[in-house]
Amino acid sequence: MRKICYYCGKKAIAGKVMTRKGQFKAKGGTGSKVSRRNNRLILPNLQRIKANINGRILRIIACTKCIKAGKVKKA
Repeated sequence: MRKICYYCGKKAIAGKVMTRKGQFKAKGGTGSKVSRRNNRLILPNLQRIKANINGRILRIIACTKCIKAGKVKKA
């Protein structure tokens, strides 16, 4: 099963982590510089739950935003 929310289609997206070095200008330095950029995945909070869908009990993956909004009928 794919790691995608059953209701809203939320999934992992690609992002970056920037590593900075140097003292900030506000602290009296010459400013911070980006020393490297690393790729990372930004993951949503997905939960595996049993839900009642069309009278059938299925195990699905749903994000917590959809669970809190009441889109999921728990079994």
